[in-house]
Amino acid sequence: MEAPLADEGPKKIELGVYQRPDDAPRITATEMIAAVLSLFWLALTIGYFLIVGKGTDDFDSIRFVMMLIAIFMPVAMIWVGALAVRASVTMREESRRLQAAISAMRQSYLAQQHGGTASSSVEKKLEEIVAAQRKTESTLAMFTSIRPGTTPPEDKLAIPSPALIEEQASLALGTPSESLAPPLSVADFIKALNFPETAEDKEGFRALRRALSDRKVSQLVHAAQDVLTLLSQDGIYMDDLRPDRAKPEVWRRFATGERGHSVAPLGGVRDRSSLALASGRMKQDAVFRDAVHHFLRKFDKTFAEFEQTATDEEISALSDTRTARAFMLLGRVTGTFD
Repeated sequence: MEAPLADEGPKKIELGVYQRPDDAPRITATEMIAAVLSLFWLALTIGYFLIVGKGTDDFDSIRFVMMLIAIFMPVAMIWVGALAVRASVTMREESRRLQAAISAMRQSYLAQQHGGTASSSVEKKLEEIVAAQRKTESTLAMFTSIRPGTTPPEDKLAIPSPALIEEQASLALGTPSESLAPPLSVADFIKALNFPETAEDKEGFRALRRALSDRKVSQLVHAAQDVLTLLSQDGIYMDDLRPDRAKPEVWRRFATGERGHSVAPLGGVRDRSSLALASGRMKQDAVFRDAVHHFLRKFDKTFAEFEQTATDEEISALSDTRTARAFMLLGRVTGTFD
């Protein structure tokens, strides 16, 4: 006998005071009162006319209309009031249901916010782990690229050309000034490709002037300057990029002509906005597209000559320059590493 009572309890709690419109009673106390008042008024009017109008037999239309108004007008007013009361009750119930729904939505939103905060903290932790992993890989790549006793001397040439050096001894008068300029060292070559840090970077400007005096390197410097200027117009700056560092062995494979999966780590730029902006401009801007292809060709050719005598430490230093970052970004956009 106790089981049915236990079953009825949850039903009452589930329904509560907020009944659905279909479950609400069709005849309320308001309608009952209105019906009683209507019947009472009709009884009074019928009794009145039966008593007062019993002796009058002549028919008068105006008197008949007044009788109908006197009978049905109060009844109509009673039911208008009853309907207004019922509508008011219905509106109050709907308002309560709406308030309950809003409260439930608010509670759900707060729960989602707490859950979103937890998930965002988890995502933040995962991003920190990934960033630490990339930093570790970069450190390992830098560590493996540095070999004891391989630090180059200051006068080591970036792109040596024995034939050119031999020819410089027998140059006649009227030789162009760029042919008389001293060969470019590796240190100046790397500094020039990174461009001066600030307006007060005297060493950077000195290295840049030396690089511009070299015929081969100056072409790469001008091409890099063009693409960096065009990229800056879209708000893409190389200092903002943090690409994954590739090992020098990967750069050497690219210099020897390998393509595909073996050199894919060179496209280590992960900035989606920069990739999307550069890709979109490649499709829409013909000038930008020509400048990019010209820059990629010059970098490929110059780096192939630089790699022949460069150490792993020098290649690693070159890969961290602004020019190399632009090459990694644009190379990935154009599919150079595919």
